[in-house]
Amino acid sequence: MIDAALPVTALKGVGPRLAERLQRLGIHHVHDLLFHPPLRYQDRTRVVPIGGLRPGDEAVVQGRVELSDLQRGRRAMWLVRISDGSGALTLRFFHFSAAMRATLARGATVRCFGEVRRGAAALEMVHPEFRLVDPEAPVPVEAALTPIYPTTEGLSQQSLRNLTEQALALCSDGTIPDWLPTPLLAPLGLPPLAEALRFVHRPPPEVERARLQAGAYPAQQRLVFEELLAHHLSLRILRARAHRHQAPVLRGDGALRTALQQRLPFALTAAQQRVIAELASDLQRDHPMQRMVQGDVGCGKTVVAVHAVLQAVEAGYQAVVMAPTELLAEQHRDNFQLWLTPLGLEVAWLSGRVKGRRREAALAQLASGTARVAVGTHALFQDDVRFHALGLVIIDEQHRFGVHQRLALREKGCHQGRYPHQLIMTATPIPRSLAMTAYADLDLSVIDELPPGRTPVETVALPDSRRDEVVERVRAACGGGRQAYWVCTLIEESEALQCQAAEQTAALLAEQLPELRVALVHGRLKASEKAARMAAFKAGDCDLLVATTVIEVGVDVPNASLMIIENPERLGLAQLHQLRGRVGRGSRASVCLLMYHSPLSENARARLAVLRESNDGFEIARRDLELRGPGELLGTRQTGLQQLRIADLVRDRDWLPQVAQAADGLLRDHPASARALIRRWVPGEIYGDV
Repeated sequence: MIDAALPVTALKGVGPRLAERLQRLGIHHVHDLLFHPPLRYQDRTRVVPIGGLRPGDEAVVQGRVELSDLQRGRRAMWLVRISDGSGALTLRFFHFSAAMRATLARGATVRCFGEVRRGAAALEMVHPEFRLVDPEAPVPVEAALTPIYPTTEGLSQQSLRNLTEQALALCSDGTIPDWLPTPLLAPLGLPPLAEALRFVHRPPPEVERARLQAGAYPAQQRLVFEELLAHHLSLRILRARAHRHQAPVLRGDGALRTALQQRLPFALTAAQQRVIAELASDLQRDHPMQRMVQGDVGCGKTVVAVHAVLQAVEAGYQAVVMAPTELLAEQHRDNFQLWLTPLGLEVAWLSGRVKGRRREAALAQLASGTARVAVGTHALFQDDVRFHALGLVIIDEQHRFGVHQRLALREKGCHQGRYPHQLIMTATPIPRSLAMTAYADLDLSVIDELPPGRTPVETVALPDSRRDEVVERVRAACGGGRQAYWVCTLIEESEALQCQAAEQTAALLAEQLPELRVALVHGRLKASEKAARMAAFKAGDCDLLVATTVIEVGVDVPNASLMIIENPERLGLAQLHQLRGRVGRGSRASVCLLMYHSPLSENARARLAVLRESNDGFEIARRDLELRGPGELLGTRQTGLQQLRIADLVRDRDWLPQVAQAADGLLRDHPASARALIRRWVPGEIYGDV
């Protein structure tokens, strides 16, 4: 049996340097190599006639060198023409040596592997792998498909294949522990673990490539099921551990909540009242609440959160609200001050940009308990932050933080052996079955009703060649007393480049619309300047707000009824829906213009069509999952599902009911197997014992 603790250095050829590179991939032991599955596969099991090649093919070819030509110019190139009687192919090299040129001399027979491209005169391969062969002595091809693994700098595919081959040699039947009990596995119709691992790493040549790439073979599904089960178990254990902890009982006398409701200028919806009651019940228990509240854009999550905060304050405890961005945190601060200041409560503010004496004063207020409510960014869980008696932690848009940061804030709030309650909020609707798997450590509440008077936003997609028409539409809307957003997006990740693009757009629009007051907001502005510009827009002192996607969440300006989003094809549906939610917040009919750059891919066209057809966030989330996968929707690089290696939450969602059922059985009857599965699949070891 392979020892799970056998270090990867036990394999031939692995020294300290290679071991360090493997560790970057989370590979510390021989066992880890087996659970590092390929991303895709190449077919090197047959030699393809050159005449049968098509652009985009990856293929093995063999031919005789007919021509070798060195071309000099701005960039030297070496071109080699080979033929096999069925056709000819050009090999193009930009990096080459004299020895290579001598090897591929005219008359030599060469075997190559590479991607076929359309060249200037004929099909070609650029920098193919190659070796000389003797046409009289046939050279065998690969016996299995060739795996392409996730890798890191300095670690070649060939090294990974060699190491995986050694690990597989140690993995004959019965030598690797299978932690799924036979009674659980048998009804699923899935093969044994060792068989599944060999198939995934070395698929036989007769498999259907499309079916293999789709993860449809039983051997692949065997690993999919195990991985989903391991992640689900890890979150269930987090939940169980939280329930073993003590928490302050936050009953309160209801005085502050009653005072708030008397001051609200609107009536709460039935959905808001239901979720407020669910939170109130959780907060009165002696173990920490772990609840996620999700709802569509504009459903009124913030006022629900305020009720929970007031319940904590009534009980004599502090509450903090944490948001992922400075802008969203500022919006929460403004809303909480609006509602809480008249009730005699001061809201402390803490973010990365709060420095010097202001920061020292905020820290002193939190430590002494004079600040009962705090709002901020991740700065709230930095080392020097101390709370007097933290009873409730509210985290907005939790998928941008993740399990580690959520746990860090919980640990910081531990006081006299009691942990604070946690409320997670998200405006990203997630299909219930998926949410229950991705966030199995949380209870789920859904605000599935919008306040009355919200008008659906009309969504129109049009090419950027009609930009002048869009500018005139802005002129007409703002000339009629309304306000508009113009959102700039860039495909580059660089925040500096995005801000530069927004600055250029704002300058151009100010020139084209001299009668309008144009303001600019982006992530690199000073907090005070950004707040001043947002306040001016909200007060109606600005007609057109040009912004980057920093306004995705949290901005509430009822008079804004027109939004233009440039290059919407670069964003996910969930993010586009969030942006669109900044308009339609008043009683006027609102419009969102998606100004795309032609030509659109089929996928981009389908995504924009979904947005035009629906204003339902849950339906849009479902379609976003189908078109983009769960990463964008769940932020899965940061959640407990951050590194799914072979499973796909959307593709494999039919397994989720069996995963939940299997988790029940393992935790009840085989807790040691549950722990072993988590160690196998879930990095970080943050989950502790069952």
